[in-house]
Amino acid sequence: MHGFSTIRSAPPLPELAVPRPLSSARYGRWRLTALSAGAAMMLLACCAKSEGPVVDTPVATDEPKVTKDGTPIHGYEIVKAYPHDTGAYTQGLLIVDGVLYESTGRLGESSVRIVDLETGKPEKVRPISSSLFGEGLAAVGGVLYQITWKAGRALVFDRETLRPLEYEYRYDGEGWGLTTSPEGLVMSDGTTDVIQFLNPKGFKVLRTIEVSDGGRPVYDLNELEWINGEIWANVWKSDRVARIDPETGKVLAWIDFSGLLGGLRVGSPTEDVLNGIAYDADTGNIYVTGKRWPRLFHVRIVD
Repeated sequence: MHGFSTIRSAPPLPELAVPRPLSSARYGRWRLTALSAGAAMMLLACCAKSEGPVVDTPVATDEPKVTKDGTPIHGYEIVKAYPHDTGAYTQGLLIVDGVLYESTGRLGESSVRIVDLETGKPEKVRPISSSLFGEGLAAVGGVLYQITWKAGRALVFDRETLRPLEYEYRYDGEGWGLTTSPEGLVMSDGTTDVIQFLNPKGFKVLRTIEVSDGGRPVYDLNELEWINGEIWANVWKSDRVARIDPETGKVLAWIDFSGLLGGLRVGSPTEDVLNGIAYDADTGNIYVTGKRWPRLFHVRIVD
């Protein structure tokens, strides 16, 4: 998703049962609960003047908190920052056998790519029709599947060469995020709270779940990744990632990536938002980025 008119605005970050800690300009967060009011004011004054590194220094957010409904909210650490192509409007991100794949969106700019992780430079690029808006990306065996926003078309490519195959699939509704599970493909349509499980051969719907947190539906589920038996989902135009139970649809936890870019800037803060989760099953590494972001981050989740 997308860059055009907003269909549904993202809901606010779930209310915390305890106060949020205050944040310094670019480092982690400072907890003030044990400080007197005078000491807290002195600390804030120091933090406001602090500069510090923007990237490439490990940065950590706080210990886990919970929503008022008891859903954990986790933080993160930056392990390493890599360059990322600021021309890539990231819609899908994945790593298979050590190779980084990315799908990009916007009409006339959409593509499927093989990207060098260390440099951020595309090694191979396969543009798609200028009439299509590329969205989520997933791999099954030697095949890549790229869904499209409103066209209802799933494009199919050879994973090694990015050569388009001679067939494609159709589906109902909008295509937002795509990943794989032991059952096959998993797809979101962020205009609803529904995630579909699909047969890769034919895109037949096998089952669906409705995503909720505290009994309330969760919309705007964008880029997806399957990590250790959970569905991880970016929530469009927010700094949140939802960790979803694939059986019940309940949000098991939130990850708050606030401050991930530090002092780095993007062209359009309202459009160039967090989007893109890649899990390397061989190493256990997790990578995140955003649309037209200058960095891709290897992160560690603070449980």
